Amino acid sequence: QVQLVESGGGLVQAGGSLRLSCAASGRALSAYTMGWFRQAPGKERDFVAAINWSDSNTYYVKGRFTISRDNAKNTVYLQMNSLKPEDTAVYYCAARPVSGRNRASPESYNYWGQGTQVTVST
Repeated sequence: QVQLVESGGGLVQAGGSLRLSCAASGRALSAYTMGWFRQAPGKERDFVAAINWSDSNTYYVKGRFTISRDNAKNTVYLQMNSLKPEDTAVYYCAARPVSGRNRASPESYNYWGQGTQVTVST
């Protein structure tokens, strides 16, 4: 069982930055891949980035975003720069076994946080 709690969302002007945090708890976290997804109203949940606890491999869709982790704090971060209004969405942290397929698919993730709202104004 893995528990995930996101924080760091809020309102920011276009061109600004935000850093989201995902605090993870549970057993054997090193066996998981951590992902960030986002979902805008009326749209599907889209993959943003992923990182493994156990190695330095990272995976991105958005070039303006950087995923990182702090193993000592069991926390994964998503640094978002040069934000645009189209980045407005609820951002979710998720976890799945490292051995799973298709890390970009929400269906491959077993555990989800409650989400944090990011709103980018013009």
